[in-house]
Amino acid sequence: MGTGQTVAVFGAYGHTGRFVVTELRDRGFVPLLLGRDAGKLQALAASHPGLEHRVASVDDPASLDQALKGAAAVVNCAGPFASTAPPVIEAALRAGIPYVDVAAEIEANVDTFTHFTDRARTAGVAVVPAMAFFGGLGDLLVTTAMGDWAAADEAHVAYGLSSWHPTAGTLASGTVSRDRRDGRRVRYTGGRLEYYVAESDLPTLEWDFPAPLGRRNVLGEFTMADVVTVPSHLAVPEVRTYMTTDAAEDLAAPDASAPTAVDERGRSAQTFTVDVIVRSGDTQRRVVASGQDIYAISAPLAVEAVHRILGGRTRTSGVASAGEIFDAPDFLRALSPYISLAPRHESRAPQFAQSPSHR
Repeated sequence: MGTGQTVAVFGAYGHTGRFVVTELRDRGFVPLLLGRDAGKLQALAASHPGLEHRVASVDDPASLDQALKGAAAVVNCAGPFASTAPPVIEAALRAGIPYVDVAAEIEANVDTFTHFTDRARTAGVAVVPAMAFFGGLGDLLVTTAMGDWAAADEAHVAYGLSSWHPTAGTLASGTVSRDRRDGRRVRYTGGRLEYYVAESDLPTLEWDFPAPLGRRNVLGEFTMADVVTVPSHLAVPEVRTYMTTDAAEDLAAPDASAPTAVDERGRSAQTFTVDVIVRSGDTQRRVVASGQDIYAISAPLAVEAVHRILGGRTRTSGVASAGEIFDAPDFLRALSPYISLAPRHESRAPQFAQSPSHR
């Protein structure tokens, strides 16, 4: 549980930010509500009596400095993170407090590792990007699957989403990423991020998810933030991510709708299965996690990260992904109220390393 420490939440009134605020309160922390829209902050504060709110903008460093006064840590939930992460990290470094974000943007996460690794390490401040469903959870699962392996040949992360109703933040962040890529696609192969011009649609494959999901069509090279977080600390030259085709079609639909709450916690009916396979030589290891609502699950991920950082339960400082800075298996066990985790399974690798087969 928390100890009454104040944790600032930038973008507190956003879809994921609201989940983070609630989770912080449930864990005994005191959320400090931050954002640039005074009206939205006031409305959120009205639904959380007793919480303080402060207006701050990424375009105004002084407002960020003022907003973070008295905070023990800051969680950035405001996308697009290409715009918000650098100034909020700068403010966290000036304040000397840990920074955690829920960025799924590949380029924004690359920027965090590229521009802040040395400075954060020198300052002894923890900076944990992508501490969310995409990037954070996959990294924890891959790290757990690796176990005692120092290296592996391949890591595969398959996302089995029942549906994908994107938030406005997801759509805005996607637009920023597409603009930065200038129409190119991205993948992690040969030990590096590779941007390339696509000559065809993404390949459709079949993936054998564990029951009850079963065999589903997935898009290959549907690249997510795991291609940044996993290689940041694990010696795996090939990292590939996959998405169920139905969910990808939901995301791309011109009339895509936002998530709709179906329970008292505000979660949508969406369910997910994240199936991770790592291969070393002729041996593969597999770990599977499942749960409800990819946006809601980002809250316990981020808050557990804050809890461990403030409690001194970290393995390094500076910029680090979830699997590097935390004890990954123990972290996943702490998420048991939210995620069902199947025990790691080891088997002989098939001839075609990943479970899917081309159609």
